[in-house]
Amino acid sequence: MTSIVLPEPDGTLRRYVCSAAPALPGRAAPATSRVAYAAAHVVADPLGETTPPGPPSLDWDATLAFRHHLWALGLGVADAMDTAQRGMGLDWAVARELVVRSAAEARTVGGAIAAGAQPDHLPPGSARTLDDVVAAYLEQCAAVEGAGATVVVMASRELCRIARGPDDYAYVYDKVLASLGAPAILHWLGDAFDPALAGYFGSGDVEQATTCLLGIVADHPGKVDGIKLSLLDKEWEVVVRRRLPQGVRMYTGDDFGYPTTIAGDEEGHSDALLGAFDFAAPAAAWALAALDCGDVAGFRRRLDPTLPLARHVFGAPTSYYKTGVVFLAYLNGHQSHFTMVAGLQSGRSVVHLAQCFRLADSCGLLADGDLAVRRMAHVLALAGIEAT
Repeated sequence: MTSIVLPEPDGTLRRYVCSAAPALPGRAAPATSRVAYAAAHVVADPLGETTPPGPPSLDWDATLAFRHHLWALGLGVADAMDTAQRGMGLDWAVARELVVRSAAEARTVGGAIAAGAQPDHLPPGSARTLDDVVAAYLEQCAAVEGAGATVVVMASRELCRIARGPDDYAYVYDKVLASLGAPAILHWLGDAFDPALAGYFGSGDVEQATTCLLGIVADHPGKVDGIKLSLLDKEWEVVVRRRLPQGVRMYTGDDFGYPTTIAGDEEGHSDALLGAFDFAAPAAAWALAALDCGDVAGFRRRLDPTLPLARHVFGAPTSYYKTGVVFLAYLNGHQSHFTMVAGLQSGRSVVHLAQCFRLADSCGLLADGDLAVRRMAHVLALAGIEAT
């Protein structure tokens, strides 16, 4: 069996023997029992500029090919969101081009596409009034809808900075939702992902913030397709889910407990919009197929083994989970290099990446074990580790 020398957390080196877990099939039909989006990463141009302040350069062929990989597995694509490094290297000019290109590709295969809109083209600290934030939101929402994608109204750092309470959030979201031609997904990104969003929806108390969010939903019937909750708290997700109006979806953003939230209970279930589905897409596709047949146990057998990997990738500091996502795409041959926008490939240690390798191997998420070993060895060599 194939083996490789990997670093341990204590700094020692130990030979790891790869498992014989078979790779999962690469195609599946869209799920019928759940709506499922994978939040997709972007592939940097390895010969382009990768560090601020210059605009990021993307490898468009590889970026769009990865979205076709997700559509072929029956998943929708959630684009230009935090997994694509919005707020950590991807600016609005490139994000807008990404949305246009991805939406055009989605039409060629009938793939589902949603995309993030937020006022991140405003220079930090520049918004003076709520209407400044509204105008910026409207510009991006119009671009996303114009491209043919479902709008994901992402949380705004500028709104969080200047808002004085729940009423300010209600004002901004009222203007934004009123402008849309189709129902949107509202994204509540917790401060574990972005510390600048602490106290979003007007309070650091999760109950009070939830009351604000639910009030916005209730005040705009027919305008909200669902809520993507990214608080990494599956118990609270269930509480909020049970309080949503009929017809409004809960899209789980709980990368620590998604099998439980998607499987649901006697009172309902969550749909999915997950960064973890970027790398767990094959397992997710086949797990959802089991769920479509009413086989909850089969769903859990397929998806539960991916949780240790997801919890590792999204471990603190959670905002750097993108590094693990792109690393796994590199191991699996979806891109030819491990270079990221803004140089974020340095966001995790080689010890962290070695554990990503082990966990992906153990749950069958390495499509080609020999290729993954060779690429892991390249990464280790840069750290001065002889892996053979």
